[in-house]
Amino acid sequence: MLPVWEYIHSKLAEEIPVMLLYVLESEGSSPGRKGFKLAVAKDGTFIGTIGGGIMEIKLVEKAISMLHKSELSIQVMKQHHDKQHTVNQSGMICSGSQLNAFIPFQMHQIELVKSILNNPKLTLEINPTTITLLNTSENSFEYTDELNWNYKETILVQPVIHIVGGGHVALALSEVMQFLGFYIYVYDDRPDINTIQQNKFAHQVIIIPSYNEIDKYIPLNSTDFIAIMTVGYRTDKIALIQLINKQFKYLGLLGSEHKIITLLAELKEQGISSDLLSKIYTPIGLKIYSKSPQEIAVSVAAEIILVKNKNEPTGRSY
Repeated sequence: MLPVWEYIHSKLAEEIPVMLLYVLESEGSSPGRKGFKLAVAKDGTFIGTIGGGIMEIKLVEKAISMLHKSELSIQVMKQHHDKQHTVNQSGMICSGSQLNAFIPFQMHQIELVKSILNNPKLTLEINPTTITLLNTSENSFEYTDELNWNYKETILVQPVIHIVGGGHVALALSEVMQFLGFYIYVYDDRPDINTIQQNKFAHQVIIIPSYNEIDKYIPLNSTDFIAIMTVGYRTDKIALIQLINKQFKYLGLLGSEHKIITLLAELKEQGISSDLLSKIYTPIGLKIYSKSPQEIAVSVAAEIILVKNKNEPTGRSY
């Protein structure tokens, strides 16, 4: 979440100390998940979230109080989201718990924050006495007690989506996925269509000579998401054949139910196994009866978030 670090940098540049609230660990139905961050400045402004609700209000107030009292050591605080615990109740009843760190930043640490912004693929290491930047990519948490723990997290891990086809739905989906923090590739063989020219949301728009070569442009990465939505049935099928044998987190295909049934039947006749076909999410998106490109984009994004967060192993069955 780079906006949080940008905020910390801007406040330190104004010589205003900041407290970073960082969720080190979460259990059960905790609203604040591991890695959530909220930065609050001594002037009372803040950015980010550690889960919201009365708990967040209470801990923001505590952070401001700590800054005004010059309590500038790293501390941790457990919050239980139930009424069974007699201490450290968050005021919420969603069950579960989260361990929050209070990490002070002062003006002399502005160079560290600048390094974090300039090197988002590196790892942040936090313990009860220090916060440092490591030249690695690593995620771990070891906890014995409040005085003995170590947290490591890669600063920015962006999920990647490859949108095959650059039409109206691709344009709308690019906007939604940018909002959700994805790194976006869009591929098309038509350099001059208006939706390609208008797409300022994708990080990379790649014009390919033919969909017959799409597999050469999309690297094999089992954590990436693929959404096929080319100009028509023929090119959809070409792209799908190129990619179906690769292992991705999500492989989705846009199309009407009639088109999908016909296409899958043809692929079966060509010898593609039911196991491979079952990995395809199609018709793409959650069934919310979408009609416009924007509605379709929302349904696709929702399905991708579902897969990303629930770690579903396969697509639908046919």
